[in-house]
Amino acid sequence: MPFPGTRLCIRTMRIMSIMALAAAPTLLARDADLAERLYRSGERAYASHSYPEALDTWNQLVQQQPESPFAAQALLALARHQLEVEKKPEAAIPLLEKLKNDHLKTPYAATAFLLLGKLKATRSHSPADLKEAMAEYNKVVDLFPDHPEVQEALFQMGSAQKLMGEWPRALVSFMEVLRLDPASAIAPGAMLQAAETMDIMGDLTGCLKMLQDLRNRAPQSPEAQDALWRIQVRVRQRLQKPPLRSEGSWPQGRQKWLKTPTLLATGPEGDLYLYQADEDRAFHLKAGALEPAGPLTKGARALLVPIPGTTWVVSSKAGLMKDEPALGQPPVPSPAGGMLDVWGNVWICDPGSATIVVLPGDASPWALPVQGVQALAPLPTGGAVAASDASRSLRYLDHAGRVLLTVPYGKDLPATFKYVVSLASDPLGHVAALVDGDFEGVVVWGPDGTVLRSATYKALGINGKFRAIALDRQGGFILADRSNDLLIRLQ
Repeated sequence: MPFPGTRLCIRTMRIMSIMALAAAPTLLARDADLAERLYRSGERAYASHSYPEALDTWNQLVQQQPESPFAAQALLALARHQLEVEKKPEAAIPLLEKLKNDHLKTPYAATAFLLLGKLKATRSHSPADLKEAMAEYNKVVDLFPDHPEVQEALFQMGSAQKLMGEWPRALVSFMEVLRLDPASAIAPGAMLQAAETMDIMGDLTGCLKMLQDLRNRAPQSPEAQDALWRIQVRVRQRLQKPPLRSEGSWPQGRQKWLKTPTLLATGPEGDLYLYQADEDRAFHLKAGALEPAGPLTKGARALLVPIPGTTWVVSSKAGLMKDEPALGQPPVPSPAGGMLDVWGNVWICDPGSATIVVLPGDASPWALPVQGVQALAPLPTGGAVAASDASRSLRYLDHAGRVLLTVPYGKDLPATFKYVVSLASDPLGHVAALVDGDFEGVVVWGPDGTVLRSATYKALGINGKFRAIALDRQGGFILADRSNDLLIRLQ
């Protein structure tokens, strides 16, 4: 039989347990309230641009209330700060990883998966690199089917599939974006990408219809403006195919205003960039005026425009030149040409070399087994068109250098040519070249290697030493005449 004191002790312990259980909801409520107050406090500080205070508050929340849904919000806010303000994606990755691992059941995990996918996609240099990004997008779609981020995930998935060459799957992803909400902010971008995918698949009619539907549905969107020139150029180059004619010096009326133009390039925004041999540098032609762009360098063989206003030069003496002070090393003995592919990789060729060297931005270079190439132009599929005078052919290559199509010099022309002097392309897959030989002039091919338009210099009524060609956004062609120091536009 227990002593009376023992009974009292047991009774007291029971009462304390009951009181603790009764108090637990109150304590949990207080913890939740504290977590929300910490998050809101950081939010107010961030809105007033007091970033250190906001970050300290959110970090305190993550440490003291790690299981709170507000901790998940804080992690997302911290990651976004690193991405959008600090521009440090590497600092955002561990925050997003912690968010998706510790708070998988919260809706914020969907955003973490999406952001991680986009970060991994930006670091990709080939289709194989996109597999990790695809895994993140798939988790958004599979784990959070009703989440608002699903549309963005499907759009990013379609963009990745398009780059990976999985065009039917990419088209399905873009169309699913439109099915979910045709009036969303991302719908015009999905329509534009769907149209471009159709064109790659050979459906020109479907492409043009989708682009026109985009202009009708979202006429004020930037994508609608983009769609307009894409329609006009495709119709002109592939359906109308009028005979090439010269409009004379361009910009109109400008004579002897350059100093030996030898290279041309069209930037991502559609502006023209040119290299002047007598100045040893490139220039950006904007509003009729020339602005110096890129490094001073001699022996330029290719002009590259990675972003608007920025130019790189492939030099036979110094290799790839990006900045004024830095001298590169030629990756091949005698660089003859180069280009930027859709991944941001630089391809450099040498007709005497057995390979094309690829220089990614943040990884080790690699070589593609393609020899005898002296000129390159990018294709929207991720590969390139390579001109080889040695084999007298244009070779359409994929991203790995595999030959997809070979077009013999002179095919479908009244006479053959022996040399490609300059090669250029546009984002729609049209390819143009200055050629020399029995046929001396300009030739334009479609994405499938079919000759679309051609003309000899004599038929065009122009004389000069033409050394470079570029395609503009109106379906015209700009020629650089180094002997007369001017530009001529063909329409």
